[in-house]
Amino acid sequence: MPSLVQHVPAAPHSRPSVALNQTFPIPFYRLAALYFGYFGFVGAFMPYFGLYLAWLGLAPWAIGALLAVGQITRIFAPNLWAWWADRRGRSMGLLRIALACAVFSFCGMFYAQSFFAIFIVLAVHSFFASAAMPLFESQTLNHLRGQYGRYGGIRLWGSVGFIVAVLAVGWALDRVDMKYLPWMVVLPLAGAALCGLLLSAAPAGTHREGQTIRDVVRRSEVIALLSAGFLMCVAHGPLYAFYSIYLDMAGYSKTAVGALWSLGVIAEIIVFLAMPHWLTRFTPRAILLASFALGSLRFLMIGWGVESLTILLIAQLLHAASFGSFHAAALAVINEWFQGARHVRGQALFSSLTYGAGSAVGSIMAGGLWQSVGPQWTYTAASFAAACGLLLLLWRGKALPRVGQFSSSGISLEEQG
Repeated sequence: MPSLVQHVPAAPHSRPSVALNQTFPIPFYRLAALYFGYFGFVGAFMPYFGLYLAWLGLAPWAIGALLAVGQITRIFAPNLWAWWADRRGRSMGLLRIALACAVFSFCGMFYAQSFFAIFIVLAVHSFFASAAMPLFESQTLNHLRGQYGRYGGIRLWGSVGFIVAVLAVGWALDRVDMKYLPWMVVLPLAGAALCGLLLSAAPAGTHREGQTIRDVVRRSEVIALLSAGFLMCVAHGPLYAFYSIYLDMAGYSKTAVGALWSLGVIAEIIVFLAMPHWLTRFTPRAILLASFALGSLRFLMIGWGVESLTILLIAQLLHAASFGSFHAAALAVINEWFQGARHVRGQALFSSLTYGAGSAVGSIMAGGLWQSVGPQWTYTAASFAAACGLLLLLWRGKALPRVGQFSSSGISLEEQG
């Protein structure tokens, strides 16, 4: 989930620029509803779809491979959509198309039962669903030009949507058959698509030139952050693919599974709200080093402490570090590096190499290790991946920007907090 520290996406050449200090009415409730619906879809899908695939009788390797499909799609699809949006300046229209097609394509899950049929449905669906996040983040930030302090209040509803969905679906699956899960997943996504139709396009942003993407990614500190982010997402592969299955194997109810997922998101919300203040006191590198260290500890706790609810509760609170503070600090740096007309594509590149490639490798790795060495050592491998990211940042991350540099577009961190 995106951080509270963002820069304004630039407008295409074909649109007039808008002064940064000029304000416009903000469609707060429509934006909040869009976040609520989209992350409600994520909350219904991510924790429970692996259980659904296991209910269909698929092997662990097949579950890991299928859950990697969406991540593989995220390697190239967000870049394609972001390039189109930056070039054509029609991100609102593209967002509506992407959400509508994501809904219709997922309806194929009502009929898909075999590995190959599910693979095709997920591949088509992910191509469209992966476009939504950078597109409506871009719209939100353009709507908020000059009023960025209100981002947290809007983005908060995405986390609320996730929590409501994960708790509601967990409660429902303790009472109805697993075959109804596709309906529970598609309904909030359809709600998000409807909200997209009701949302007006944001005013165009100001065009700002910066280095080319190629120039930026050649820098050693950029390579270090992208590589470390890749490793952190590899570490999360067993979590997203098999955490619910692991809890189910240990005897936890679906309601308890949903509650544990929700606890992690609540911790994440607190971090997102605190991050603008933290970045005035600590460097992004210091926050990232703490995130990787605590993330490595978290995966060891999950792997070897599944029988203890206390350990699991602490491990879920550490989601604040392994995802929350990692994502917020990394996005703050990414948004500083990629400016002007390359802003959306910079976000898409980060998403592709980390949450796309990293999560795909992590899911596939988890599927193979789960069958061969078991859950405990699978999560140990995840901990090792996070530890490698920590070492990489210690070695090559000293040139990451300091907090004083995060004041682009005339918006200081103090104003955002």
